[in-house]
Amino acid sequence: MTGKSRGERRTGLLNGFAAYGMWGLVPLFWPLLKPAGAIEILAHRMAWSLVFVGAALVVMRRWTWAGELLRQPRRLGLVAVAAAVITVNWGVYIWSVNSGHVVEASLGYFINPLVTIAMGVLLLKERLRPVQWVAVGTGFAAVVVLTVGYGQPPWISLTLAFSFATYGLVKKKVGLGGIESLAAETAIQFLPAVAYLLWLTSHGSSTFATEGAGHGALLAATGVVTALPLVCFGAAAIRVPLSTLGLLQYLAPVFQFLLGVLYFHEAMPVERWAGFALVWVALCLLTWDAFRSASRLGRVRMPKVEAAPSAAVDV
Repeated sequence: MTGKSRGERRTGLLNGFAAYGMWGLVPLFWPLLKPAGAIEILAHRMAWSLVFVGAALVVMRRWTWAGELLRQPRRLGLVAVAAAVITVNWGVYIWSVNSGHVVEASLGYFINPLVTIAMGVLLLKERLRPVQWVAVGTGFAAVVVLTVGYGQPPWISLTLAFSFATYGLVKKKVGLGGIESLAAETAIQFLPAVAYLLWLTSHGSSTFATEGAGHGALLAATGVVTALPLVCFGAAAIRVPLSTLGLLQYLAPVFQFLLGVLYFHEAMPVERWAGFALVWVALCLLTWDAFRSASRLGRVRMPKVEAAPSAAVDV
């Protein structure tokens, strides 16, 4: 590995840690926005995200994709679906954090890879390896244990996991880059968000201008909080292998879980520990199977890489 490639990889890792670190620590931010309610916070997030991302695209001069997207109704429809699904995800997550359910929210992102795999089987007719079947089964057992412990299914976790898995599936079909995709989605969200905020203001229920300049600035900062981790993630995705990103993705729910237990002091009865333990076992199985599969693929491709080194490209 050359000095330049080592530097690129180091830069990618730092950006990856920054992205998932910010996503993991974001539960510290949403309570700062009280007394604004979850829907008001969500509306500000949708509106200010477009402002921030639009400014970034202007600076980078990346607008050619917009014209192409507008000429493709099917892709535009998929972007609208993605915008609707991520709106649900954002709204539930903000409400759960500000309502004292940080641990349950973190569980949603722990089980998200398992839900993604299950959706691949059910919707895309993908075939799983035996270890993946065991992992999915273990994840299902975890949900059963948690359902018994809660006295009801962990709806927050399941909603977050399924909405984000659906979002990922739709984004895969749209085929836009991270910043471009967020810009398109928030452009669709923008008018409904602004309309809701104007309605709140007309009824005297908005906190944007009534709780001081600091509160207004924090609400505006929701755009930065949304977009900045995505910018860092984009910088990481082009510099480090997907296997590394796959491991880094667990940082966010780990940080969220630790915040829920250690900072917010949420209860962790025995049955909740048991459910989380099963989820972690399932994720360990998935990670081990992914590395084993990647190692086998690497051995198969090795002669080709040696014969034509320029063809080896991480995507």
